[in-house]
Amino acid sequence: MASAPPHRRHRHRLAVAVVAALSLILTMSPVAPAWAELQHPRQAYLRNAVAGLFLHWGERTSPAHTSCGGWEADVTNGGWKPDYWVTETQKLHAQYIVLATFHSRLGYARPWPSAIPGSCSTKRDFLGELVDAASAKGLKVILYMTDDPQWHNEGGHEWLDSSAYSSYKGHSVDLTTRDGFGEFSYDNFIEVMRKYSKLSGFWIDNDNAYWESHGLYERIRADRPDMTLSNNNEDTPIMDMISNEQKTGMSPSYDYPQAVYTAAPRLIEADFKLPSTGAWWYDGSNPSVDRLLTIGRLVTNAGSSVKALMAETAQVNGTFPSNQASFNNFLNGYLDPIWESLNGTEGGGYMYGGLQPGFWNNGAHGVTTVGRTDPDRHYIHVITPPSGGTLQVRDNGYRVTAVTNLRTGAAVTFGQVNGTLTLSGISSWDPYDTVFKVTTGGREGILPGVTVSASSSTGGHAGSAAGDGDYLTYWDSDKTTPTSLTFDLGSARTVRYIGINQREDSVAYARSDTEQSARIKGYKVYASNDGASWGGAIRTGTLPSHRGVQFVDIPATTARYIRLQVDGTYAASTDSTRYKRLRVDEAWLGSSYPGSATPPASSYEAESGALSGAAAVSSCPACSGGSKVRFIGNNGSNHDTITVSAASAGTRTLTIAGAVNGTRSFSVSVNGGAAQTATLTGTDFNTPITTSLTVTLNAGSNTIRFFNDTAYAPDLDKITLS
Repeated sequence: MASAPPHRRHRHRLAVAVVAALSLILTMSPVAPAWAELQHPRQAYLRNAVAGLFLHWGERTSPAHTSCGGWEADVTNGGWKPDYWVTETQKLHAQYIVLATFHSRLGYARPWPSAIPGSCSTKRDFLGELVDAASAKGLKVILYMTDDPQWHNEGGHEWLDSSAYSSYKGHSVDLTTRDGFGEFSYDNFIEVMRKYSKLSGFWIDNDNAYWESHGLYERIRADRPDMTLSNNNEDTPIMDMISNEQKTGMSPSYDYPQAVYTAAPRLIEADFKLPSTGAWWYDGSNPSVDRLLTIGRLVTNAGSSVKALMAETAQVNGTFPSNQASFNNFLNGYLDPIWESLNGTEGGGYMYGGLQPGFWNNGAHGVTTVGRTDPDRHYIHVITPPSGGTLQVRDNGYRVTAVTNLRTGAAVTFGQVNGTLTLSGISSWDPYDTVFKVTTGGREGILPGVTVSASSSTGGHAGSAAGDGDYLTYWDSDKTTPTSLTFDLGSARTVRYIGINQREDSVAYARSDTEQSARIKGYKVYASNDGASWGGAIRTGTLPSHRGVQFVDIPATTARYIRLQVDGTYAASTDSTRYKRLRVDEAWLGSSYPGSATPPASSYEAESGALSGAAAVSSCPACSGGSKVRFIGNNGSNHDTITVSAASAGTRTLTIAGAVNGTRSFSVSVNGGAAQTATLTGTDFNTPITTSLTVTLNAGSNTIRFFNDTAYAPDLDKITLS
């Protein structure tokens, strides 16, 4: 079936709300089996979030307590206040809090009054107070729950009371076994979700067979369908979000999470410590926060539509050690000027369109983001700057109209050629994240009406899914190499490149033979006019094992059929999961590069300008848009200033349409420069006529002011730049 062109398709991807139903079959369940909704309204707060604050805080927080009552007293006497955590979360520009107190390495304490014996339970409702304080500020709270009793005697103290729980249940239960602890924690899930109506979800550390066999998740879905479920390091289908512990040893160090267990649009989270050394919880030390690593991780995760769960180590009284508190204060001010590039955006170069992220020229590295509601608004985040003052980024078919430095608002000189956007004249780089705002006029040169087929595929994931305009579907090659995608253009047309979005459910880099990438390595491209005779390859090469959209440029070729043959992937044979696996969300053909053709003329209505003094909009049926601007001139304060955009610096023809009875003149100043004179001679004020000037524009935004210091100017209808 023919698909809509990608430059139109990407405009509605962010609004797609398709539910993928995956049944979870349970052997024993007191309630009906639950379904895993790929997208659901309860997930809205997570999908709209950039980050969360992960708090590990419990009985073993230094100085460790073995008395539940003693720990609670010291927390209260230390001045613990939930508002402190809420304020620190806001400084980090995070939208949710995950509280980890019922944690295996922290003494299994429960920070709420519980009717269930078995481990520490406080009399003061720390959880309830935090939920209320966060809710008052528009933040969400998620409760961490562990599945694992193996650290029941951590530090030489027994933290679990099997005898008390057995008496409560009326049968013998050993809490130090996984089944026994599963029963105990199951009861705590039920108690919490019934008690806290404003609690937003559970963050679950792995899984427990008792929960599965007794239908815990189904029970939560039935009783609290508004609560989200997040799982750590295990792809349990019913979960709303999968979290990945972000490893060190990446290259660069702040790069993407080491393994994405499932591909977007499934909600994905990466959790990492802000002080990158030391325990997950406060151990009495005060390590520093690596600003480049932390900001790099936050921004890079946002640039791949991954939620950043930033772990901080609260002291007993809830406050953070000085180095972490200082970082929070710094980040609060640092993120404000660039917040629009992170909030309300998705990762660019993936399923949401956008410029190519990753490894750029001269050692540069970073990510791109794209506006959710405005897919023509993009941001380039340069975390590692290039050597020199020039940055080159693949444009992915977007015709760029303006580039500015987001922090300063200064226009940036740019040009586009052969599919690459080049920013030049950059004299300084931010030490952590230089952000460029890129305004585009949409995508151009993408061939519409192309159908795709594959030489091999698994059931339900045919080659056509790679060209259907839907990033919720994908082609799976059925672990076959060589394999190929064939593009049918319908008729002979010119092709210049192939764009490919590979499904991002593999590791970001190669750590070992068992942690390799399931991405395209060697390839060949063929062309045919009849789909039978292919001849020799018109292009051979190797794609990098990098995330984000990849491109295969070919010599300008006119043909009806184009074939991309994949000879191999990066995954090693020792990696049985990923060896020869290939999945592609979308692939498309480009017939030309943005800016390669003569740009169309751009028109601007006079009434769209900034009017000063007596200048005013007036009805004019014969004018463009039915209006014009009158009373320009007679003194310098009566003027109309119109802001225009230019894709590149250079001269343009400025055509001025105005109406006048007799002869009058405009003074025309571009960007505050010396004025030129434009004279019109007409017979009435209701019939527009034109005159032209040659003007010089900067790349990006420009202002053109129409005025006359001594006499009235003509009425102004519109201007056109060509």
